[in-house]
Amino acid sequence: MISANNIYIKYGDRVLLDKVNLVIGEKDKVGLVGRNGSGKSTIMKVIASYINPDSGEVIIPGGKTIGYLHQDMDLPKGKTVMEEALTAFDEVKRLEKKLVQLNEEVANRTDYESDSYSDLLNDLSETGDRFHILGGESMEADAEKVLKGLGFKSSDMGRLTDEFSGGWQMRIELTKMLLKHPDYLLLDEPTNHLDIESIIWLEKFLKNYSGAVITISHDKQFLDNVTKRTIELEWGKLFDYKASYTDFVNLRIERREILEQAYKNQQKVIAEKERTITRFMAKATKTKMAQSMKKQLDKVERIEIDSADNRAMVLKFPPAPRSGQVAVEANNVHKTYGSLEILNDINLKLDRGDRIAFVGQNGQGKTTLARMLVNDLAASSGEIKLGHNIEIGYYAQNQTEALDSKKTLLETMENAAPPEMRTKVRSILGAFMFSGEDAEKKVSVLSGGEKARMAMACLLLRPFNLLVLDEPTNHLDINSKEILKNALQDYDGTMIVVSHDRDFLAGLTNKTLEFRDKQLHTYLGDINFYLKKRAMDNMREVEMATKAKKALEEKSNDKPELDYETKKRLQRAVQNAERKIEKLEEKIAEWDVKMATAEFYEQPDSQKQIEKYQDLKKDLDKAMEDWEEAQAGLE
Repeated sequence: MISANNIYIKYGDRVLLDKVNLVIGEKDKVGLVGRNGSGKSTIMKVIASYINPDSGEVIIPGGKTIGYLHQDMDLPKGKTVMEEALTAFDEVKRLEKKLVQLNEEVANRTDYESDSYSDLLNDLSETGDRFHILGGESMEADAEKVLKGLGFKSSDMGRLTDEFSGGWQMRIELTKMLLKHPDYLLLDEPTNHLDIESIIWLEKFLKNYSGAVITISHDKQFLDNVTKRTIELEWGKLFDYKASYTDFVNLRIERREILEQAYKNQQKVIAEKERTITRFMAKATKTKMAQSMKKQLDKVERIEIDSADNRAMVLKFPPAPRSGQVAVEANNVHKTYGSLEILNDINLKLDRGDRIAFVGQNGQGKTTLARMLVNDLAASSGEIKLGHNIEIGYYAQNQTEALDSKKTLLETMENAAPPEMRTKVRSILGAFMFSGEDAEKKVSVLSGGEKARMAMACLLLRPFNLLVLDEPTNHLDINSKEILKNALQDYDGTMIVVSHDRDFLAGLTNKTLEFRDKQLHTYLGDINFYLKKRAMDNMREVEMATKAKKALEEKSNDKPELDYETKKRLQRAVQNAERKIEKLEEKIAEWDVKMATAEFYEQPDSQKQIEKYQDLKKDLDKAMEDWEEAQAGLE
């Protein structure tokens, strides 16, 4: 196990870590949580030996390895994705050479009874075991498996790493880290550049990881699915809970209530004893007793309660001005960058009040379409029309980078505000936790989370009825994300949210658009409905492919070729069944949305409607059987 003892770090007048102690077991799955700036990344760097504490020590058992993924990694250039991933196996390659040498030595030795020969065999066995554990027999296959799990395609393997954005290069670094399989895996915000599918894959990988995992994340669902222990950093101190994140939140409330009650009780006892001592000191006959009581009282270990940092931004979007029924419409939209086609023949209509989530793998065009809808980017062809009286509020993925670092917070707000709002900018800054002298700070000194809050504050200076948010939770801590989500749930305009945060999206939208293969795929529900439906679709695809393959194998032996008329009849049957399946699935999806509300079951004819729903599912099963039969016959 790793042991960090009495770690003390001070920056200027601020104590960041105040003699904290921490032990990490060999199989622990730990989530490090706390507000931005609480010291999470700092203590991780101390454990990884990237920085030294002012005092204290970290003890790492001999022979144990540590892998540390941080936010400022610099990927070497000039190698392909696969070549760079395979650098994770440098130790394996050294072991492979050593195994060759050891085997040659064993073959040439004849002193079978000597101690040195026994030592040689032990060395050979240990080296072989290590070679096997690190995946020596399947390096390239393992590398491809992890790369694909994190979103790379087969066609990406031979591309140079230089061609990829910083987010994709971070995925390559994460791949290398996972392939090295260190005993202790330290991950600082590993989901920041991942899409939902890749996050789910990473969760499964880490859940089954044989070593220890310590992760910093603002993704609650990721923490719940990966970790079983939560360590909170607050006011320089460390609080350890043997629980996942959601359970930790409840335990923290209980701990604080118990501590506050114990503090109140102790304060009452101390006050009573102090009054008694004061009375006794006034009497000469009881002075010695009073002095004795005071010595005893001085020895009492006092319960201390740090004032909890309950500051939070106050976020409320202005009422949305009335707009036309159609908010925005896209017709036959194409988008290409040079020879690279991103979106092909996109059609989309948003009605007033629609709440849409854009999801899908990175690079599939989510941000591109969002920018085109707000007129921040031109389409290559096609038409995008805004509805009557539409006013746009847009939070870009790189919104924090657009802030002028040389200006103060107050100047930034005043420049962005219309004349009638300039008298309110200080109160808006205060609502976003920038009070008093904070307003005179330069933007350049703000942290990532503070810049995100600042950019959000600027958004509230004008009313809008079409709100487009592209990755709004980047850099926000868990508390701030909750506040933003609550505000968005109260927002009464039309909304598009691009995000990979499942907990943030859950219940926030009523329609999900998946970007896949240059097209949009619509799901009439929130992110949880989409994930459930996609999982069912994937299972169905596998099942249908398996059945078709089995039917083909059974019928392919010595069977005559189909005549022209039979072939045509089966092709029509396949097409008709596919159309029927698609229509039935759409109807069932609509019913799923209806049946998810309490109002549905309050209707007098709800039982009859449930029976209709069951009939639709039976029809879908029959259509699936018809498709399988026709497809098998055709093949």
